[in-house]
Amino acid sequence: MTSSLQDLTQRLNEFRDERDWTQFHTLKNLLISLNLEAAELLELSQWKTDEELEALLDDPTFHKNLTEEAADVMLYLLMISEKAGIDLDKAARDKIAINAAKYPAEKSHGNARKYTEL
Repeated sequence: MTSSLQDLTQRLNEFRDERDWTQFHTLKNLLISLNLEAAELLELSQWKTDEELEALLDDPTFHKNLTEEAADVMLYLLMISEKAGIDLDKAARDKIAINAAKYPAEKSHGNARKYTEL
């Protein structure tokens, strides 16, 4: 894990420990919480067209809400990764390499088909 992710995880753990919340942070509860936060992030797009959503990026209130919900998702993902012993930085780099093999640019450029359909 990169030092910035490690530092962020350490700060997050300090925040958690100061409040005695470790008892609530089981893997199951963290997974559920991640999905609840992801749903809140998704809710920001509800009933909006792509164009409306893009235009909202210039709205300070919307941008603040988007930023906070994205941060919530990231923080829960860091807690899950720490709990499960996942080096998130390495896992993400490895997944990019896996996806590059599944989706070679010459076959997947400009289309959204799944790798099994290329």
